[in-house]
Amino acid sequence: MGKLRFLTAGESHGQALVSIIEGIPSNLEITSDYINHHLARRQVGYGRGGRMKIEKDKVEILSGVRFGKTIGSPITLMIKNKDWENWTDIMSPEGEPTDKREITNPRPGHADLWGGIKYGFQDLRNVLERASARETASRVAVGSVCRKLLEDVGIKIGSYVVSIGGLSLADKIQDIPLEERFERAEQSELRTPIPEEDYRFKEIIDKAKEEGESLGGVFEVFATGVPIGLGSYVQWDRRLDGKIAQAFMGIQAIKGVEIGEGFSVADKLGSQAHDEIFWEEGKGYYHKTNRAGGIEGGMTTGEPIIVRAAMKPIPTLMRKKSLHSVNIRTKQPFDAAKERSDITAVPAAAVVGEAMLSIVLADALLEKFGNDNWEEIKERVEEYRRYTKQF
Repeated sequence: MGKLRFLTAGESHGQALVSIIEGIPSNLEITSDYINHHLARRQVGYGRGGRMKIEKDKVEILSGVRFGKTIGSPITLMIKNKDWENWTDIMSPEGEPTDKREITNPRPGHADLWGGIKYGFQDLRNVLERASARETASRVAVGSVCRKLLEDVGIKIGSYVVSIGGLSLADKIQDIPLEERFERAEQSELRTPIPEEDYRFKEIIDKAKEEGESLGGVFEVFATGVPIGLGSYVQWDRRLDGKIAQAFMGIQAIKGVEIGEGFSVADKLGSQAHDEIFWEEGKGYYHKTNRAGGIEGGMTTGEPIIVRAAMKPIPTLMRKKSLHSVNIRTKQPFDAAKERSDITAVPAAAVVGEAMLSIVLADALLEKFGNDNWEEIKERVEEYRRYTKQF
């Protein structure tokens, strides 16, 4: 990353998840209530599993914030795992190893086997605990801080679910403005922009649950109010669309990412694929279409950024006869191990996507405008907005 960097630490059933963020300027207002609001959004959604009934994520701000404002030093965020009390002997940092809840049957579609081979583990729980999507709670906490920064300069982030299990609303939401899609999604148990059709999704989720199956889907994340010129074309690793794609592909179970019209634009003629440029007094340059999804040449165009991500079905199945696997010690075939699992987590993944887009855009904003004092930076952002309208 550029000016902003962060690390997360912690295991799924360990004592806590911890994040450290460096590069957030001083004088940004942030509260634990604001972060907790977005942590709670990650945990809801029809089709979630038993873990969400146990954990009610709450953040503790341990450093970098004083009296509700950042002080320019690294910010430490901690989310305690309530389930830790049931795992103290299994996940203890010290003492003798135990074979209790040991995993030797790798689950297809998970990191279990390949992580075990890479790091030399005979108990694959060492892999599962860190590779788990539980880690995304940390990223939502980090993303919430970045989101607050973006909101202060008029950049809004939102998301909504487009499809689950092959049932899609893509054709029905085209005429709904982006921010309205988000507002509607916040009223939906499935985070769809058409809450009155939730029952259709619930039916296929209930059926999948009865059959011990899981479901994937597609969600979209957007950002409006983004200034022109974040990112750069001068090096491959400074292109903003590349950074966004990497951030989204780093979310557990995401197998595809598109920006704007993505793959569908490949089937169009050149005259149909690109966004024509217009100019208006007081408004500056703009497009009447947004096929590029707000990014051209690795830089923002001022149009809404639209990112679409495909999430695979969760590999952990609850069928009586699960997916085939092979025991790493005996090499004998076995049904894959089971942990608590969701039927679908697409609504939650959309919230994680919001966090990742917030992190990438905050980094790009700070790279362009500096990262010392937030009050000074906001003035530079506004001055730059005036400049782009007059260019």
